[in-house]
Amino acid sequence: MGNLKYKRVLLKVSGEALMGEQSFGIDQAMVARVAQEIADVRALGAEVGVVIGGGNIFRGVSVAAKGGDRVRGDHMGMLATVMNVLAMANALESIDVPVVAMSAIAMDEICEQFTQRAAKAYLAEGKIVLFAAGTGNPFVTTDSGAALRAAEMQCDAVFKGTQVDGVYSADPLKNPDAIRYDEISYTEVLKQGLKVMDAAAIALAQEANIPIIVYSLHEPNGIVEILQGRGRATVVSGQ
Repeated sequence: MGNLKYKRVLLKVSGEALMGEQSFGIDQAMVARVAQEIADVRALGAEVGVVIGGGNIFRGVSVAAKGGDRVRGDHMGMLATVMNVLAMANALESIDVPVVAMSAIAMDEICEQFTQRAAKAYLAEGKIVLFAAGTGNPFVTTDSGAALRAAEMQCDAVFKGTQVDGVYSADPLKNPDAIRYDEISYTEVLKQGLKVMDAAAIALAQEANIPIIVYSLHEPNGIVEILQGRGRATVVSGQ
């Protein structure tokens, strides 16, 4: 396992990143890039789960805001999530990484017990577990799905890849002087209104004492370097 800072990790991958900023389809280059980074993390010896969203471009709230039907918007979000999960699964399989897809959304008690046992078993076997999370429903977001599964599997950290967020401007080339935090508490995030993740996800992570690691999608090998104790990231925790 080596000297990894975090040994069982959950990566939160946004639907926007996988679908591209100006597209309603799949950004194949981005999917391939994220898949390779996932493979690199696994090659270090870490156990890796990945929670995948549907993208805010499909969210029901966005559809409703423009006068569309909310339920139809939620269905679009679920469709987008399925597209993203299948694209990522195919990308990982194409580079010989074993993968299995499951749900990040809490179900009834019997299903939940199975999901938790199965997910841990798959991780122990060295498989990448893809959790489908995005629905378009603001009460079941990719963030809260990631924090929920991380807590259940006793993950060491939740990683959130971002382009620009409330903690820092992620692209150092575009904004090298941006204010950012090396470490910040959950309480401070909530107090300042920094949009690291949604409040439900922060509360879940805080309760389970799991740090959220916010890193830049612009940084090559960002997760690998952070796992090895280097790299550029913001640690959000209660410590």
